[in-house]
Amino acid sequence: MNYFSEQIVWQEVPGEVSLAFTISGCPLACPGCHSAASWPATAGQLLTPEYLSSRLQQYQGLLTCVLFMGGEWLMDELLLLLQLARAAGLKTCLYTGLEEVPESLKPWLTYAKTGPWRRELGGLEAPGTNQVFTDLRTGACLNHQFHQ
Repeated sequence: MNYFSEQIVWQEVPGEVSLAFTISGCPLACPGCHSAASWPATAGQLLTPEYLSSRLQQYQGLLTCVLFMGGEWLMDELLLLLQLARAAGLKTCLYTGLEEVPESLKPWLTYAKTGPWRRELGGLEAPGTNQVFTDLRTGACLNHQFHQ
C-alpha cells in the first residue's frame, strides 16, 4: 500500500487531532476529486506497519486519531494498519467514496465518511451533500459538526 500524502489535520475528524494518509490507487476516480494525483497505485511512498508504528511513536501523546483517506481496496493491508492504530490507543477513521464501509473494517473504525464526491452536492460542510460522516460506535450522523 502506498500513500500519496501524510499530514496532521484537525478539520477532517471533528474534535480529533489526526495523522492523515491519502492512500494511492483509488479505483473510483470521482470527477472533481481533490486527490486525483493519488489515483495511480504506485504514486507516493510505501506505507508499511513499521513506518506507521514509527510515526505513532514520534507523535505519541499528540494524536488522538489516525485517518485513512481511502485504502479499502487493499483491505488486508488497511486492516493491519487500523489494528496498529487501535493498539496504540488511538481512534481511527476511513474516508471512502463507497456508500458503505466494508463489514470487516467496521470493528476497527471509530468514524467513517462514506459517499462519492459529487461536485454539485458539495462536501460534508454542504447541507445537500450525499456524503455522510458517522460515529460507528453509536451510528450517529455527525455531518452537523462540519456546518459553519
